[in-house]
Amino acid sequence: MNNNRITESIISNLRQRIQPAKKPILQRFFKTGPGQYAEGDVFWGIPVPQQREVVKSFFQTAGLSEINELLSSDIHECRLTALLLMVEQFKKATEGERQARIELYIQRVDRVNNWDLVDASAPGLFGVWFQEKDPALLSQWAQSGHLWKQRIAMVSTLTMIRKGRFTEALQVAELLVHHQHDLLQKAVGWMLREIGKQDKAVEVHFLERHASSMPRTMLRYAIEKFSPEERALFMLRPVGGRPESH
Repeated sequence: MNNNRITESIISNLRQRIQPAKKPILQRFFKTGPGQYAEGDVFWGIPVPQQREVVKSFFQTAGLSEINELLSSDIHECRLTALLLMVEQFKKATEGERQARIELYIQRVDRVNNWDLVDASAPGLFGVWFQEKDPALLSQWAQSGHLWKQRIAMVSTLTMIRKGRFTEALQVAELLVHHQHDLLQKAVGWMLREIGKQDKAVEVHFLERHASSMPRTMLRYAIEKFSPEERALFMLRPVGGRPESH
């Protein structure tokens, strides 16, 4: 089967799984309207589990050229399927195959342009790769001013956090701790919460230094698993010189 035929088969398989009623729901949920962060993104209406079924059928035959074609699509589900293919292939890839996929991910990061695309790919690609490589790119992307690069930098650290390695996550969190976009606030809070699951003292130490100045959304995500009494203590800390109002 030539490359074009593989791509056509993947797209054909995706089309067969379209649920039209889901399209408007997904377009609203993922903020595709005018002025929203994913303005103009187009959904077919395919549930993620259905996309994963397609990935199971093609991850052994789809190459980088097919993945690149899917990433070029205007259809959100095609791009997500491309990223899921990369993550699945990455699990058993050689060093050279992994590097090729990381290079493609970096080159086409403009196509990783919604939070679900980031969250589905960053831990399984960057998160795995930078466990063994110099992770300087994570800090660079955290400081890039590019929303999706910044979220990739933060969410990538989930893989390391789950192995008890917090250095990269804390470095990126420090760089993003005052970010004004809620998608970054939620990502930082989420990673801090994950650190707390592994070592609560590490999370608390970070919060002791930053809770009074970080955005409240970030803080709420970070302390979600704390006791009601602990949450109240952090939430009642002065923000800009005064307690948060309720």
